This record gives sequence, C-alpha cells and structure tokens, in this order.
Amino acid sequence: MTRYLVARANLLVFGVLVVILALVGVLTWERLNASRVAREWSQHSYRVLGTTKDLAIALRDAERGQRGYLLTGRDEYLGPYNAARDRIGLLQGELQKLTADNVAQQERLRALAPLLQHKLEELAQTVQARRDSGLETALRIVNTDTGRNDMREAENVLSAMLGDEQRLLDVRLAQNDARAAWVRWLVIGGSALAVLTLLWAARLLNEAWSRSFRTEAEQRDLALRLRTTLDSLSQGVAVFGPDRKLASWNACFQVLLDLPKAMLRPSTTYAAFVEHSAEPGRPALETEDQIRHGSRNPREAVTYERVRADGHHLEIRRTPMPDGGFVLTISDMTKRAQAEGVLREAQKMQAIGQLTGGIAHDFNNLLQVILGNLEFVRAKLEGDAKLQQRIERASWAAQRGATLTGQLLAFARKQPLAPAAIDLAATMPDLVPLLRRTLGEHIAVRYVETAGLWPAMADPAQLESAVLNLALNARDAMPGGGRLTIELGNKVLDEEYARHHAEVVPGDYAMVAVSDTGHGMTPEVVARVFEPFFTTKPDGKGTGLGLAMVFGFVKQSGGHVKIYSEPGEGTTVKLYLPRAVGAATPSQRTGSPVELPRGTGTVLVVEDEAAVREIACAILADLGYRVLEAADGEEALRVFGQNTTAIDLLLTDVVLPGKVRGRELSERVRAVRPEVKVLFMSGYTENSIVHHGRLDDGVELIGKPFKREQLARKVAEVLGVPAETREPGKVVELRPRRDA
Repeated sequence: MTRYLVARANLLVFGVLVVILALVGVLTWERLNASRVAREWSQHSYRVLGTTKDLAIALRDAERGQRGYLLTGRDEYLGPYNAARDRIGLLQGELQKLTADNVAQQERLRALAPLLQHKLEELAQTVQARRDSGLETALRIVNTDTGRNDMREAENVLSAMLGDEQRLLDVRLAQNDARAAWVRWLVIGGSALAVLTLLWAARLLNEAWSRSFRTEAEQRDLALRLRTTLDSLSQGVAVFGPDRKLASWNACFQVLLDLPKAMLRPSTTYAAFVEHSAEPGRPALETEDQIRHGSRNPREAVTYERVRADGHHLEIRRTPMPDGGFVLTISDMTKRAQAEGVLREAQKMQAIGQLTGGIAHDFNNLLQVILGNLEFVRAKLEGDAKLQQRIERASWAAQRGATLTGQLLAFARKQPLAPAAIDLAATMPDLVPLLRRTLGEHIAVRYVETAGLWPAMADPAQLESAVLNLALNARDAMPGGGRLTIELGNKVLDEEYARHHAEVVPGDYAMVAVSDTGHGMTPEVVARVFEPFFTTKPDGKGTGLGLAMVFGFVKQSGGHVKIYSEPGEGTTVKLYLPRAVGAATPSQRTGSPVELPRGTGTVLVVEDEAAVREIACAILADLGYRVLEAADGEEALRVFGQNTTAIDLLLTDVVLPGKVRGRELSERVRAVRPEVKVLFMSGYTENSIVHHGRLDDGVELIGKPFKREQLARKVAEVLGVPAETREPGKVVELRPRRDA
C-alpha cells in the first residue's frame, strides 16, 4: 500500500467519522435539551408536592401545639403552635407562586384559603380562651366541631392537590425516561459506530503505532495521577528503593522535614537525609543501622515521634516494601497534641473540682462557725486589748483558711462569678495607690493605658484580686527593688493566634498586663507556673495557689492568660478578658457606711449545720432583726406556713438535706409571697443557682465563711435598708456597735 493510498484512506476514515460524530452530536444535543426541560418540570412537581406536604404538616403541628397548651396550660407548648402558624402563611404564598401555571390547583388554593383562615382563628380563640378563662371555656369552643370540620375539608383539598400533582409528576417522569432512553440508545449506537470505524482504521493503517502510543499515554496519565495524589496529601511521603536512594516524594515531605530543595532529587541517599536531620533542632530520622537491626519483623511498619524546634509534633512511619525499599510517611500531629493537652487540662480541672467541691462545703461551714463566733465575741469584748489581739489572730487564721479554699475553687473554676461590664480606665487607677502602699517604696509602680479602652466582662472583685496576686508575685521576684508596670489595652486575638492556642476563641479582648523587672523564670518553670501548689518560693513563703487562682478566674470568665518570662529579664503576665458589648458599666460608690446597718424585719434562717445556724441567728438578732430558724427545707416550709405574712427575708443554705433544696425552697416561698426577698449562703455552690460558672440573673449569694459586717451589709442590701454614708476624706475606723 502506497503512502498516497494510506493518506486517502486516512482522509476517508476521518471524514466519515466526523460526519457520524456531528450527526450524533446534533441529535444528542436536541434530546438532551428536551430531557433537561422535562427534568425541570419534574423538579417543579417535587417542589409543589413538598410544599403541599409541609403545609399539611404545619397545620397539624399548629393543632398539636394548641392541644398541648389546652391540656397543660404550659407556654412551652405554644412554641410549635406559633412556629407552625407563621409557616402556614408562607407556605400558602409559596404554593400560589409554584402553581401559577395550573388553573385547577389555583382553584383549590382559593378554596383552601378560607378553610385555613377559619381553622387558625378557631385555634387562636381556644388558646386565648384557655389563657383568659380556663380549660372549660376552651373545650366548649373545641366541642362545636367547627375546627374539626374545617380541618377535614382542608385536608381533603390538600389531598386532592397532592393527587393531581402526583399524576402530573408521573407523566413528566415517564416523558423524561422516554427521552433519556432515546438519547441513551442514540449515544450507544453512535458510539458503537464510531468505535467500529476507529478500530477498522487503526487496524488497517496504524495498529502498531496506536498500541505504543496508547501505552505511553497510559503511563504518563498514571504517573500524573500518582504525582497529583501525593502532592494533595497533608502528609509528607517519600519512597526509597532497595538501594536506600530517593525515588519519589511530595511537597509536604520537604516542608515537614525543613529540607533544602537541592537535596530533593532522585538518587539522593537516605544517609544524607539522616545526616541533615541530626542537626540540632531538627526531627532526627532513624539511622540505617536502626533500620537493619531495629525491628524483629522486617515486614512490620515502624512508627516514632519527633518534635521540631518550633514545637511541631511529627509522627514518622516507615513502611517496608516487597522489593526491599520502604516508604517514609511524616504526619504533623501538632493539633492532636494540643487537643490532648487541652483534654488533660480539662481532666485535671475536673478532678480538682471534684476534690475541692467535696471538702469546700463542710470546711467553709466549720470556718463560718469559727469566724462568726469570733466576730460576735469581739463585739462584746471591745475594751480588752489583749483579748482583741487574740481574737484578731484567730480571725486572721480562719480567714486565711477561707482564702485557700476560695483559691482552690477559683483554680477549679467552681467559684460563682458575677460578671459585669468593667471600665478598666476608671477602676485600675484606684488600685495603683493600694499597690504602692502594699509593695513598698523600693518598687516603682507604673501605670499605662491607651485611649478608647473597651469595657471588659468579668467579676470586678475577682479581677482586682487577680491583679493584686500578680503584683505580690512580682514583688517577691524583685527583692532588691525594681519596677512594676500595669498596662491596659485593646487586643484582637485572630484565627491565626487561635490556631496556635487551642483554648482561645477568636475575638475582641480587653488586656490587663502586669510586668516586672525581676529575676524571671526558666521555660521549665513557666510551663508549670499555673499548676496548683507549685511554687518556687521558700517553704512557708507561699501556697502555690495565687497564680492558679488567676488562671482559673480568667478561664472561667471566658478569657485567656499568656505569660512571658526569661531568666534575668523579668516577667509579663497578660490577662485577656472578653470585651463587654452593649453592657453599661456600673457607677462607682461615692461614700462609705459609717456603721453596720440595722433592721427590724423578720428573717427565716435555713441551715442544716446547727452551729452555723446558731451564729447566723445570733448575728441577725444582735442587729435588731426578728429571727426564725429551720434545719431543712421541710421544716422551713412549716415555719413559713405559720408566719407567712411576717417573713421579709429568706436566708437559706444552697445545699440542704432532704428532698427540698435551697433553690426549690426559695421558689415555693416566692410562689406564695413574691415580695419575700431571698439570700442564698453557701461555701460551695451547686448548679441550682450557678450555671457556666456564673450566678443566675437575680440571685443574691453570700459566700461562707462570712463576717458579721458582710452579713449585715448583704442582708441590708437585699432588704433595701438605707445606710448612712460619710463624705470622702472623712474616714474613721469602723468597730461593731455594742448592745445597750
């Protein structure tokens, strides 16, 4: 066969093939368009069916919610009713638009509209009747059967709409299937004809050449897929042959091992990678001796972990191949390591919280008895200086025990917080003079703030305590003197920062930074500095709970703590508190009470610990109140029943024995007399009044152990007893008043 004939044959085959493909393409395009139109109409029918069913369901939900409210009278049953009622109108409008092309469906919708309106009016009338006049009035409306008849007619109309639309859908699906079958057979026939033509031409003219070309193309395609697959992995992968030389790799292999690009070329020996990774700060790979002798089973995969100098955790896996080579897989496990660290921290917090909660209640009750009696005795022995000194020392020791318990609760995030919007620019300057007096003249206190400070959302008392704790730690780090700097600012912790700190939520924060010029800390000490009972101070100089309390308070407030320190360079602790958005900052008090407020109201004291109950009653009686007492919730209800109109305040422990707890007792008392004030007292709060670490709205709480002065002021505050105040600058020492 001459070259001329081959060329003519090629042209003939190519021309026939083009004609066939053009014919098949034109017919296929026309059929596909028709199929697409049919499919769109089918989807339209599905939407009509779905909307009609949703309307029927919404109507039933509205009736179900109405029945639930009629039977129970509870407002939560009105939620489904209101939601379904609102959806009915929307669904009617949607059906009007969807069936605009269907006259029969439009007629049904016009017939359905008054039925739905009558049904909704009937539901609304019964709900309003139940709310205004009770169940019997509502049932009289229901028993007229008007709503049931409207419901039955509406369901009949909806069923007719569903049936009509289902018939339309069946017709459209059948048309679509017919067109699809026609297109399918057309494509199959045209493809078969084209394939036969190509096979005949290839066999006649270019059989050998075509075979080799196809083989080469397949190999190129396979290599491209393999390369794309490897590069798409988030793991680093490298393949080494039996001679320990690099055969293939992906981009992540270079990134995770921080390899120079010059090393990544075929035939680079594994020993070169081992030598490079042996440099300081790099993740060391197995040596060749370890590969040869490190595993008893040479076919078994070997996995080990390494940490890079920048803190990234890598998991390296070596998998043997049948030809004697191996695959090296490197995974970045940093996020998993961070998540495990957060989990360990959470488990530690839970364990400490359980331990602290178990002892806090009973221990604070004991301290309350001690402090209460000491305060009571001190008021009676005001003229004896020696006994006053003894009482002061005992009170200090008891208060110190209460502080330690509070610090443990703070670290375990079990303390009840009362967060409020804090104007840091207004509150922090008032703390600076106190710090200067507390730290001493050898430490200079510097205060820095920026304009436009955001308000912070936190417990003001706990924030002040945290800053004071940090300042005292800074003082101990500067025994020879130095400078303490308190800095305020606005900070935005973005997504990038949150990726490196798993516990941080991105957002706006108000920052309080406390810096010193002390001796600083090593990285090992910084890693443990927030652990409870960990301290670098000499024995007897610290409990190791100060920074733990700061850490727990900030975390419980939804914030973040970051510490920076280097030996000899000082320490900076930054507290990031959530920004208060849309909350008003409380006004500052302008005066101080001259003496303890007294009252004449009646207080019901409920406390299961007899000693605590006795001292609380004694303090209140000494302040002029009439006191009733009870040992548990059941007895308190009996006492309240006998003195219902006389009781002005319920002072109850949160944790009470028996079936009636403190929160339930307060609710039952206020259900009878809503004007009765309630003040909870507890050394460890349950979830009944504290949720997510914060007091419930409107809840008043005094923590045990409390002083006589604290109880007097808190009771007066809750009852609204006015207290005399003095002008600023006329400060006198307060002492309890003697009884006549």
